[in-house]
Amino acid sequence: MSRQSSGKKESKRRAFSGTRISKPSVFFLGFLLILVGIFGVMYNPSNSAGAAAPWEVSEAGTLYFPEREEPVFTIQEIEDIYAPENSDTLKLLSFESKGENLQALLRIPGNFSSSPGLVLLPGAGVSKEAEQGLAAELSNMGYATLTLDQRNLGVISIERDLELFKAGLEPVEYTMVYDALKASDVLAAQPEIDPERLAILGESNGGRVAILACALNPSLKGIIGISTSGYGTEEIDSSLADDPEAYRFYRSIDPDTYFPTLSPAKFVQIHSFNDTIISHDQALRTFALAKEPKAMYNVTEATHGYTASMRPYLEKELALLLN
Repeated sequence: MSRQSSGKKESKRRAFSGTRISKPSVFFLGFLLILVGIFGVMYNPSNSAGAAAPWEVSEAGTLYFPEREEPVFTIQEIEDIYAPENSDTLKLLSFESKGENLQALLRIPGNFSSSPGLVLLPGAGVSKEAEQGLAAELSNMGYATLTLDQRNLGVISIERDLELFKAGLEPVEYTMVYDALKASDVLAAQPEIDPERLAILGESNGGRVAILACALNPSLKGIIGISTSGYGTEEIDSSLADDPEAYRFYRSIDPDTYFPTLSPAKFVQIHSFNDTIISHDQALRTFALAKEPKAMYNVTEATHGYTASMRPYLEKELALLLN
């Protein structure tokens, strides 16, 4: 970005009215400014690998991040106004991810010294506070949760992310996946949590992010996706794609792309036959692509997201994953 002088032109004109600069000096100063500009572009911190963890996408469309550094976070115990009837401990965490501090709520069940833990990703537009109803239910089952405020509250713009991808810049969806990975590191670092018993649960678009994060983090035992599905890009013949780069990007954000590398982590899908946002047919298509071990459960409400009728299936599968 160019910078404009902030001084007053009139005062400068007077100050330099009696000074003349030779042509060689002007040439040298111009050359020096060009060198400084080139140096600034090449060594701009925003372009350096140290400014944020780099990322790569394979030719097949698989996202990759290098090994993550130790998590950096602050933590503060707060009043539980969301489920005051529980004996839980609720903490507000702030952790660093790609140069930003993200907020999360850590809910720890009472009377547990080493709880299994879940990274909990809400659906698009849902805050960490609004997700505490499900977090409290999970706590009653004996599971700690770390619930994120995802960037943009999980709302995405695929078109904008494609523009960023083509420009060599990091799409927001990639950053959201990395945030989920960092959240799993933060959860594992808590003294009340058993780092050997961790999984990830996501609703709707949070479920899509969760699938990618689980595939990229072998320490997670599995993923539970509620009211979620992939995008179905595997049905597009890559040789017929009008825009190969766009096709590679779409594959990279499609959960369906990652099932070959998800195992041995288990994929559990819970969906309504009458989902009002993501059709049951979409969910079935994604489940068919998943490798073993996997399980699918269905309910009948005409709704989208977690419902009380899903609890028995959730409790059953979490016991199999983490106990």
